[in-house]
Amino acid sequence: MATDHNSLYEASSSPLSKSPWSSHMDTHHNSSTTSEDNSCSVLVGSLIREEGHIYSLAASKDLLYTGSDSKNIRVWKNQKEFSGFKSNSGLIKAIVIAGEKILTGHQDGKIRVWKVSPKDEAQYKRIATLPTLRNYIKCSMKPSYYVEGQGRRNRSQLWIKHYDAISCLGMTEDHSLIYSASWDKTFKVWRAENYKCLESVTAHDDAVNAMVLGFDGLVFTGSADGSVKVWRRELQGKGTKHFFSQVLLKQECAVTALAINPEGTVLYCGSSDGLVNFWEWETTLSHGGVLRGHKLAVLCLATAHNLVFSGSADMSICVWKRALNGEHHCLSVLNSHTGPVKCLAVEKDVDAMCGERRWMLYSGSLDKSVKMWRVSQPQHHHHHQSQRNSTDASYPRVMSMRKMGSKRY
Repeated sequence: MATDHNSLYEASSSPLSKSPWSSHMDTHHNSSTTSEDNSCSVLVGSLIREEGHIYSLAASKDLLYTGSDSKNIRVWKNQKEFSGFKSNSGLIKAIVIAGEKILTGHQDGKIRVWKVSPKDEAQYKRIATLPTLRNYIKCSMKPSYYVEGQGRRNRSQLWIKHYDAISCLGMTEDHSLIYSASWDKTFKVWRAENYKCLESVTAHDDAVNAMVLGFDGLVFTGSADGSVKVWRRELQGKGTKHFFSQVLLKQECAVTALAINPEGTVLYCGSSDGLVNFWEWETTLSHGGVLRGHKLAVLCLATAHNLVFSGSADMSICVWKRALNGEHHCLSVLNSHTGPVKCLAVEKDVDAMCGERRWMLYSGSLDKSVKMWRVSQPQHHHHHQSQRNSTDASYPRVMSMRKMGSKRY
């Protein structure tokens, strides 16, 4: 959702000073879980934010990183504030963990790279801002690095810089390439070693809301223009070149979220009409069906094993299980937030018993809170129908149930 740029850059206290967060453990009041079988999803805690909406989450082992429309990124450990670091720009829309480095994407179109101190794991230092000043000055002297500008000013612009908010970030498995996508309709590729921008692709006719890196060098982008596109990456010398491959989906409703299952065989796409389309990969991508579980826009997706989690503007989270035959069933519906669910992160529960399939699900909301859920997966699923587990082998012909104004998410 587009936000007034001028309202974001108010001064805020250092995250290492007195925290505006409060932790509430076992907060079961005002929450409900609707279960469709013997699965167990339990709300185990809440982190209540008093200074900003939650726009991004990232989890790694026992650490949780939270980004909001303040300038602070906070780090949580065992549901308690562990550390934090402060940026120069508010509205942190994306967080990616890459070993000891943390990447954050911001409203000002810049990527900031942070590193954990080798002497103190609670200390974080900003080591780079992308594009780097050196790269920016060098490219500004070469006419070949300028492209025709977009928008009202329509002046020539350097293609190594994003000119609108960064909506999502990604990294290749070997951590050699960084990807960023933006409301400026482009995605860019950066070399992680020296933070040089290698390539910029004008991918859509409107804001790029979602991007995921897939199998066999494929990149998937979803946009406010209602399309999902597939791009193929090729390495050329020291750089990269991305070629358009195909359009998977074209609709009136904005594409708001993308996710791939851990095995890299299923692509999920959430839209502003409340539906989740999915495609299955064997030798080619084929449309597998539609998950119908939400009344309003799907704003975020996450996957773990054969589970899919969808968060929505209707304030609920659906937990889906994918069977071996490709059918999806809604295991439970999580209701505790009092605002749209904007972001999700999931990690295997370190306290799970041997052989037990159990995950910690983190959900961030525009109600300024983060909820922590323990999701246990049943070993055997009883097949039955419910209103929330329908799949359809054809594309949906459903208009948006609510016009949310902007198609930027």
